[in-house]
Amino acid sequence: MSLTVVPLVVSLIVTNRIRKYVRTNILKQWEKPLKYALFILVLLFAVEVIISDTEVTKWVWHAYLIAIIVFALKQPELRLLRMFIIAFIPFELFSLVGDLTQLVNDPFFKDHENYFHNATGFSFFWMAAILYSQNRQFKAAEKEKIKRQHEDELNRAIAIRKVELEVLVAERTAELTEQKEELEHALDELRATQTQLVQSEKMASLGELTAGIAHEIQNPLNFVNNFSEVNTELIEEMQEEMEKGNLDEVKAIAKDIAENEQKIKHHGKRADAIVKGMLQHSRTNSGVKEPTNINALADEYLRLAYHGLRAKDKSFNATMETHFDDSIVSVNIIPQDMGRAILNLITNAFYAVNEKKKASPPSHSGLYEPTVIVSSSLIPAKGGQRGVVLISVRDNGNGIPQKVLDKIFQPFFTTKPTGEGTGLGLSLSYDIVKAHGGELKVDSTEGEGAEFSIILPV
Repeated sequence: MSLTVVPLVVSLIVTNRIRKYVRTNILKQWEKPLKYALFILVLLFAVEVIISDTEVTKWVWHAYLIAIIVFALKQPELRLLRMFIIAFIPFELFSLVGDLTQLVNDPFFKDHENYFHNATGFSFFWMAAILYSQNRQFKAAEKEKIKRQHEDELNRAIAIRKVELEVLVAERTAELTEQKEELEHALDELRATQTQLVQSEKMASLGELTAGIAHEIQNPLNFVNNFSEVNTELIEEMQEEMEKGNLDEVKAIAKDIAENEQKIKHHGKRADAIVKGMLQHSRTNSGVKEPTNINALADEYLRLAYHGLRAKDKSFNATMETHFDDSIVSVNIIPQDMGRAILNLITNAFYAVNEKKKASPPSHSGLYEPTVIVSSSLIPAKGGQRGVVLISVRDNGNGIPQKVLDKIFQPFFTTKPTGEGTGLGLSLSYDIVKAHGGELKVDSTEGEGAEFSIILPV
């Protein structure tokens, strides 16, 4: 064999492939020796061309190729190249056997030269096929490696982004937690304020009621005191007549005393009923419904509301009218709650007519008469619908503007000036009526007055 182009190419392929693998896998200790080996191969081919003698160079080529094959197979770091290296062994083996046969027995070699050339050629094509397959696998492996590198880079980028997002989420969570705590604190303060305002509304209602009760109870107490003084005088007079022996006069005085005692008893019971009514209103609500005379309840709270406002403002005056349906026997309600609702409506009605009275010019003050009308009616059941009781509170004040009519039952909404209302009276009344399964409606004409209607099922 001559060290021509084919042996040179084979040697270059093997050496360069190993060198590339070494460089790729950072095996730097072999990179320079392999680089020098490539230089020697090229130099050897140049020498052969110059001296035109292949007898020595072909054995150098055999020695080099065997050495590089053995070197590659023995190194554990190059185990992935073993299939690539093994592809050259048949070619080198048949080439070496041919050259040795020619050296030892040239006649035999010449007689069978075609066989040796065919074997060498077959091994060369087999080597080429293996190299082609290996090259495709290598390229596929390179693509897979590049793909994995991209995936690794992508995964690293995702991991970094994940850490950044986790930090952002943690910061945002901390901010949201802080905001939540602030909102909860604000909500607690709002609830506490709302509770205080509701309690203030109830206390204001109770204050007006108390003032009315004080005025109401004063009348029967005055009767009790007056008749007691009269009876004291009559007893002294009776004792004098008894000493005189005037029995007819004694009997007449005794009769007057008995009549006065009946009046004292009557007015005492009246005072007792007023006190009991106040206790019922002020005590904790049991939430138990009971049959109640709604006409008597509305009438009582009408008078109590009127006298309560009179106690606060001596100049206040209004006409009160009642139109009660006597066919209403009783309604199943919670008296304390429904009384508070009716009281709120009546108090608002008195406030409305009083404000209109104050706003009237002095020249027209005599033309306007503040009037509040409380009425009740029974609407019988018909057409499959339940019967209802209607309690109406109507005034001839300024009415409610249409633009705010839909808001008046909302908590804290009020048409009164700041400091004169909490905006909870109508809201509480609305809730009370709803809790009884009823409805609270309003009908208003601006400048003429308003009418609130409580509709309760019976």
